Amino acid sequence: MTFRLSLSYNLVRRFHSNTTLLRYVESTAVRYPNLKRGNYGKLSDKNVIFFQSILEPHQVITDPSDIEGYNVDWLNTVRGSSSLVLKPKSNEEVSEILKYCNTNRIAVCPQGGNTGLVGGSVPVFDEVVVSLSLMNRVISVDELTGIAITEAGCVLENLESKLHEHCLTLPLDLGAKGSCHIGGNVSTNAGGIRLLRYGNLHGSVLGVTAVLANGQVLDCLSTNKKDNTGYDLKQLFIGSEGTLGVVTQVALQCPTKPSSVQLAFLGVENFDNVLETMCQAKRGLGEILSSCELIDQSALDCVSSQLKLQAPVNNYPFYVLLETAGSNATHDTEKLNSLLEQLLQKGLIADGVVAVDSAHVMKIWALRERIAEALASEGYVYKYDVSVPVRQFYQLVEEMRNRLGDPGIRCCGYGHLGDGNLHLNITTEEYNTDVLNKIEPFIYEWVSKYKGSISAEHGLGFKKRNMIGFSKSESTIHWMHHLKQLFDPNNILNPYKVLPDAMNRP
Repeated sequence: MTFRLSLSYNLVRRFHSNTTLLRYVESTAVRYPNLKRGNYGKLSDKNVIFFQSILEPHQVITDPSDIEGYNVDWLNTVRGSSSLVLKPKSNEEVSEILKYCNTNRIAVCPQGGNTGLVGGSVPVFDEVVVSLSLMNRVISVDELTGIAITEAGCVLENLESKLHEHCLTLPLDLGAKGSCHIGGNVSTNAGGIRLLRYGNLHGSVLGVTAVLANGQVLDCLSTNKKDNTGYDLKQLFIGSEGTLGVVTQVALQCPTKPSSVQLAFLGVENFDNVLETMCQAKRGLGEILSSCELIDQSALDCVSSQLKLQAPVNNYPFYVLLETAGSNATHDTEKLNSLLEQLLQKGLIADGVVAVDSAHVMKIWALRERIAEALASEGYVYKYDVSVPVRQFYQLVEEMRNRLGDPGIRCCGYGHLGDGNLHLNITTEEYNTDVLNKIEPFIYEWVSKYKGSISAEHGLGFKKRNMIGFSKSESTIHWMHHLKQLFDPNNILNPYKVLPDAMNRP
């Protein structure tokens, strides 16, 4: 095998805006007829006049054509019917909005970049959308401590660019980073491709400011790495998907930007070799291993055919991406080359390329990061983000293919092999209830049998709320419900999300 530089092709924006991909989808209320609207107030002219009195004209959006993109999720699988979008610019404005909504029992849907995949970031019925897009400042970056403080509406890619000016980088990297907001990332506890190296946001977030349902501004914006004074309340908002409070500011611990990054894209003949390749990579690369990702042939075929991206190696059942990030290029190159030679000699890998400069690295990563975009362009996507024991990582994909039994339906698997996070995706030309019934609840029962999680990093949102029992015990769900009642007794914050329907009533 000869390791070579990746082929050159154009890299386009990872994710498009909602308006770019927008196509008609029936409303959530129609698609899920058993779901009933909560006992909330109906939006009136009087309500709109109040919001216009505390916000500037461009912060109050009522034109239906301008609102449509806020009502539909990125995948075009759920659609709300909100008639009002509010875009506050400060904690005080968020506070005034929520205080008024709570008093008048008006339901609210907090929204960041709206790149969520479980229907958690768009209205279900007519909730008022509170978009954080105007709260987009990077407040401060401390090069000495590596701590950045930012408003929740800051686009992840913009924050990353600011950090690079200070020789720092983000502890997470997502395919949607050109659109997603750091506040949404925190609210969903986003993972991404480098969780293997940096862990999840529960460890990287030092503090948050959150506005509660009653309008109270909760200041947990600590920048201390060690603080054992009482309950760590900020952790409640990380992963709560806007149901306990609206995150408006984040203090984030950021690692030093690596000066040497290399990426290997490897073709592998079978899954046993995939597992052994990962094991050898952890041993051989040690502290410089930053990511270990898997793509199957079906997923690669999709991104190649739909987005016209050419893979540097092809026609293998599996592809493993190994990324190293360090401070000494010579040292890192030697370790990676040594590992690849061993993998080749043992017959664990069949072919591959190594990208050693940033342009080539980005082009190869596009094959992995744009899979979701490619799948969405095929039709309706049944998307599942699960954690499973790594030995069973691909078994679920194979069993699902056998269960569906239709070669015309794409069923593919890819994801974060290093931490057991599988993205299982099935596509059909249009939404099909029979296909859905073959997938659910089978997939949740399967994951539960192997003691995995039905949501590894995308949250529960609207689509998975009633399946929480496959991952959480009754007592745990009971206390989650009590926390919700304590923080949001009128249930105005992102209703119909996270908790099961029986607990999602005002």
